Amino acid sequence: MIAGPGSGAHAPMTRVLGFAEAELPAALAAQVAALEAEAWPGATPGHDPALAPRALLLVTADGTVAASLALLFKEIRHGGRTYRAAGLSSVVTRRALRGRGCGARLVAAARRELAAVPGLDLVLFSCDRPLVPFYEAAGFTRLPGAVLVGGTPEEPLATDGPGFDKEVLAEFLGANGPDGPDGPDARAGAAAFAGTRIALHPGPVDRLW
Repeated sequence: MIAGPGSGAHAPMTRVLGFAEAELPAALAAQVAALEAEAWPGATPGHDPALAPRALLLVTADGTVAASLALLFKEIRHGGRTYRAAGLSSVVTRRALRGRGCGARLVAAARRELAAVPGLDLVLFSCDRPLVPFYEAAGFTRLPGAVLVGGTPEEPLATDGPGFDKEVLAEFLGANGPDGPDGPDARAGAAAFAGTRIALHPGPVDRLW
């Protein structure tokens, strides 16, 4: 669990709470489901348990969920190497609280938490194209031309498929040493993934991150 003061001149006082998704208290889970249903009508709440989903919530003093996201974990094979990867999924801010820094604060907390996970190689996810500057400001790197392929091997679902307008972003955690985010590890990681198709399966059904 991570806690701290709210951010932004007009943001409510909040704290960041983290739970394994399966252990999310019912009252909070109901709020998260409502936020996701408003943002993505018709979507099924929750994530594949095989991805070890973890919920991070920005919660106000009165118990209102101001923003939420999920962290997902799995191994992926790419370029002849196995990576231990994490992804951001279902990032959403309550409509009445948008524009107050809630989403930025929660994504920053997620980035800090993932950077502390032992043995994690990278964070990898996709977002709608207009949101790229938001995630770049949070410290993630755009991978030009990269495509994430989820779904199943029999019925793949890709970020460049019909109806999608997605960009793929990443953070290469091996670059957190003295060379910093623009050091050789980060450049090598970006070069290995940019312009490629990155399969999130095999496994059960994988939602695109």
